[in-house]
Amino acid sequence: MFGYYIQLGLRSLRRNPVLTALMVLGIGLGIAASMTTLTVMHLMGSDPIPWKSDKLHYVQLDNWDANNSYYDDGRPPDQVTYRDAIALMAAGKADKQAAMWKIGLPIQPENPEVKPFNSLGRVTYADFFAMFEPPFAYGGPWDRKQDDEHARVIVLTKDTNEKLFGGQNSVGKTVRMNGIDYTVLGVLGNWKLRARYYDLTNGAFADPEEFFMPFTTAIDLKQRGTGNNSCFKTPGDGWDAYLESDCIWMQMWVQLDSPARLAEYKSFLDNYVSEQKKLGRFERPLNNRLPDVNAWMKDQKVVSRDVEVQTGLGFAFLAVCLVNTIGLLLAKFTRKAGEIGLRRALGASRREVFTQFLVESGVVGLSGGVVGLLLTGLGLVAVRALYSTYKSVASLDVSMVAVTIGLAVVSAVLAGLYPTWRACRVQPAAQLKV
Repeated sequence: MFGYYIQLGLRSLRRNPVLTALMVLGIGLGIAASMTTLTVMHLMGSDPIPWKSDKLHYVQLDNWDANNSYYDDGRPPDQVTYRDAIALMAAGKADKQAAMWKIGLPIQPENPEVKPFNSLGRVTYADFFAMFEPPFAYGGPWDRKQDDEHARVIVLTKDTNEKLFGGQNSVGKTVRMNGIDYTVLGVLGNWKLRARYYDLTNGAFADPEEFFMPFTTAIDLKQRGTGNNSCFKTPGDGWDAYLESDCIWMQMWVQLDSPARLAEYKSFLDNYVSEQKKLGRFERPLNNRLPDVNAWMKDQKVVSRDVEVQTGLGFAFLAVCLVNTIGLLLAKFTRKAGEIGLRRALGASRREVFTQFLVESGVVGLSGGVVGLLLTGLGLVAVRALYSTYKSVASLDVSMVAVTIGLAVVSAVLAGLYPTWRACRVQPAAQLKV
C-alpha cells in the first residue's frame, strides 16, 4: 500500500507542476540555507581523531603574572615556556609526548626552474607522528635517537615534495633551508585535517605546515618561532635569555593511554609546579589543566559564535520556507476535497486518507531534498570561494548528505501534518451532494 501511495504522490506532483515547483523550490532553498551553515559548523567542531582523542591531552601551566590572569575568566595560558617544555620532555612521564612550535624558513631549491620561497614548518619531537598519526607516502619520521643527536633531518608534506621533487620519492635527498642542508627522511601522504587541532593558538584553519623538523635541531640553530609569542615581562637580551624567560611560545601535548595515567600525570604536573614555586616561579595559584582534544577545541572556540549565529539564521529561514509550504499544501489538498469525499464514500478510512497525503508530503520533501542538496553543494562552493579560511570544512560528507535528505523529508512531513488533518476532516456526504 505504501508503494501505491508513493505512486499517487508522484502523479499528484505532475498534475500541478507550478504549485509543485513552488513547494519543492521553497523547501530546497530552506534546506540549502540551513545545511550549508550546519555543514560548516559540523565539520569545524567534529572530532578530528575520534579513535584516540580522549588520550591526547594539551598541557596548560599557569606561569603568568601574579596580579593579572592570562584570561579574564582565570584560565591558564594556552602555551608553555621553553624551559617548562624541556623539563617536561626530559621527565618523560607521559606515554608519548611532543613539545612544538611554528617556524618559517626560506627554501632554496636545487632545481633552477623552481624559485626560492618562504615555507611554514613545525618544530617538534619524534613522538608527534605516533601521536597525531599523519600518513606517509615515502619513508617515515625521525626517531628519538635523532632527537637526541640534534640531527639535521626533515619530513616534507606532499605539496612541498611535489613542488621540490615533482612528487617523486625524495627520501635521502637534501633540501636547503636558510643556507643549511637537511636530509629528507619521509614524505607525508594525503593528511586531510579539517582543523589543525594540535596548534589552535596559531589558528585552527591557518595554512598547513610544509615541513617538520626536530625540536633539538631548531634550538641548536637558534630558530625563533613565527607563531604566537606572549610575555608578561620583558625577557633579557640574546637567545639564551629568551630561552630562560617566562615567555610562552610553545605547544605541549602528551598521550596518556588510561584514566590512571591521566591522574598520574596530573599529579606529576602539580608536583613540578610546586617545586618551581620554591624557585620563585609560578606565583599564581595552582591551576594546571590537561584538556583532551575535544575539550581543547571547545576551550579555544574552534566553532566561532558567528558560525553558530549563521546556522541559527539558516534554520530560521527554513522555518519561513516551511510556513509557506504549509500554505501551498493546504491549497493543494483543499482542491482535492471531491476526490477525498469519493474515497471516503467508497470505504477508505480517515487513517488511510491521512497516510496517503502524508506520503505525498514526504514525496514533496524528498524532491525538495534533492534540490536542496544541489543548492547546498553550490553554497559550499561559494563559501570556499569567499572564505578561504573555511575551505577545509566547506564540503559535504556522506553523513551530511544523509542529514540533508532526511531533514527535507521530515520537514515536509511536519509541514504536511496540518493540511493533511484538514483534508481528513472532509465529510463525504457534503462533497457527494455537490
